[in-house]
Amino acid sequence: MTWLLRRLVQALFIVLAMTIIVFVGVNVIGDPVDVLIPPDADQAERARAMVALGLDKPLWEQYLRFLLGVLQGDLGRSFVYNEPALQLIGSRLPATMELAVTAVLLSIVVGIPLGMFAGLKPDSWLARAIMAGSILGFSLPTFWVGLMLIMVFAVQLGWLPSTGRGETAALFGVQWSFLTRDGLAHMILPALNLALGNIALVLRLTRAGVREHLQLEYVKFARAKGLSPARVLFVHVMKNIMIPIVTVIGLEFGSVIAFAVVTETVFAWPGMGKLIIDSINVLDRPVIVAYLMVIVFLFVAINLLVDLLYTVLDPRVRLETRE
Repeated sequence: MTWLLRRLVQALFIVLAMTIIVFVGVNVIGDPVDVLIPPDADQAERARAMVALGLDKPLWEQYLRFLLGVLQGDLGRSFVYNEPALQLIGSRLPATMELAVTAVLLSIVVGIPLGMFAGLKPDSWLARAIMAGSILGFSLPTFWVGLMLIMVFAVQLGWLPSTGRGETAALFGVQWSFLTRDGLAHMILPALNLALGNIALVLRLTRAGVREHLQLEYVKFARAKGLSPARVLFVHVMKNIMIPIVTVIGLEFGSVIAFAVVTETVFAWPGMGKLIIDSINVLDRPVIVAYLMVIVFLFVAINLLVDLLYTVLDPRVRLETRE
């Protein structure tokens, strides 16, 4: 319990530090008044716009108001949409989350089995082909892969739709694409494009872990006891290599959410990434700040969840937390 409280306090300090960095960073990228009012506006009109947007106050006072709003769950109103910024982000969050979750599940379902096979049979031609393919997953730029997927599967073959979210269905008051056949068809290409790099990373990490642990004494001892190869692999080896894999998957999940901008732009997926690009183009500061703060909260929460999973996967971590 003491360890958990200490981690929560650390997380709060991280969030506080990020509020300062995000607020100051966003306030030096330009003046939104120059974008929102006509170029021929006089000084009086500019002054009225600054007062209406709250930009006439000193920067420290704007930050204190922003911090008070964060504590109250209010991150300001969009300059462009005239809606609460957090509400705008929340309306786009389900689209990004289902894309990110699908991409991470693909990296687990595809990357771990391929990595295990490549680790068990490293000299086979198939394992060599898998490792060569993983290099391509790291090397090819996301936007180019997305365009190629559209060209092949949407334009030439006509198997899958290229843009948009497709038909959605409501669950707990939220619209989801994965609940309809058309929505699933629209998800395949962007989710695959988002997952390719993660598949390559999980694959190579799993292969390295399997190759390393197969040479350790506890595996040799388990084989000497007469345990089946499947039990040795799935019970003993997998349990020990899961800690670095869980770490990478957790961090990559946050990265997928934060950096889905390119994929959402290429596939016109109406998620947070497309919203933040549009907001940057018009210097909609409240939306930009709200987006960055949501990403910060997600990263902190994911890291805390990964730390908790450590105590489940490794008894030594549980012992350290008790001490």
